[in-house]
Amino acid sequence: MKTDALLTRWLERTEEQLQDALPDPELAPQRLHQAMRYAALGGGKRMRPMLVYAAGYLFAAEEARLDAAAVAVELIHAYSLVHDDLPAMDDDDLRRGRPTTHIAFDEATAILAGDALQTRAFEILADAWMPPALALNCIKTLAGASGAAGMCGGQALDIDATGQQQALADLKHMHALKTGALIRAAVRMGALCGEASDAQLAQLDSFADTLGLAFQVRDDILDVEASSEQLGKTAGKDQAQDKSTFPSLLGMDGAKATLSELATAMQAALIPFGQRAAALAALAELTVRRSH
Repeated sequence: MKTDALLTRWLERTEEQLQDALPDPELAPQRLHQAMRYAALGGGKRMRPMLVYAAGYLFAAEEARLDAAAVAVELIHAYSLVHDDLPAMDDDDLRRGRPTTHIAFDEATAILAGDALQTRAFEILADAWMPPALALNCIKTLAGASGAAGMCGGQALDIDATGQQQALADLKHMHALKTGALIRAAVRMGALCGEASDAQLAQLDSFADTLGLAFQVRDDILDVEASSEQLGKTAGKDQAQDKSTFPSLLGMDGAKATLSELATAMQAALIPFGQRAAALAALAELTVRRSH
């Protein structure tokens, strides 16, 4: 099957699986259930679940085995966005072209919706159609990427660094946790479901680490060059909050040159996997060239 057709199929499958995974908005507590669905089903690139399917495809993993990991990582991502937008964090009122969850509902409901999305992710993995040992490995992978040693730790470092000039190495480390850890977990869970070897996992970890960095560099570039309408979120927030970014440290030309180097490195990391890596390569290309 052609790569574009695969990506379309996985995107549609992700939406179907998310719909089924989330609670009925007509059942009590309705407001919480409605907020969960609002946060998770309100569009988005679905990059992380797509990476699960693409990495699993490398090793001919059954899509039914990949579904739980794909949904779980997207629910974690959705929860992180709900909490990131809260007044105590980035204090944003726009996400994916719509009011953020705490604006559309209220702050308390948004906090609870984020909490419930997070716990639902691990419930789905615990009940997944896969051997128990594999499910446990996926749970451990996702939990590690989500907590203090991953996404939450990166967010804490981001808060601490606001208003300060970071060294480039510190900026990279922060984003390796805040953004990269969940991307790495998505790729790794897909590969685990396909019974990848330790050597193959290490090669894909390298690819995913580069992808996570490229994702953030592109995000920083777009924060400067794109409008809020294009982004679906408030543009220029990094500069307004006096945050270090790749363009602020490297200049815009330097940031774009770094992004080009990362794109080359990602494609090189996939060469050993041959043609079945075409979907992963396409997702890497989308990351580098995305406009929102």
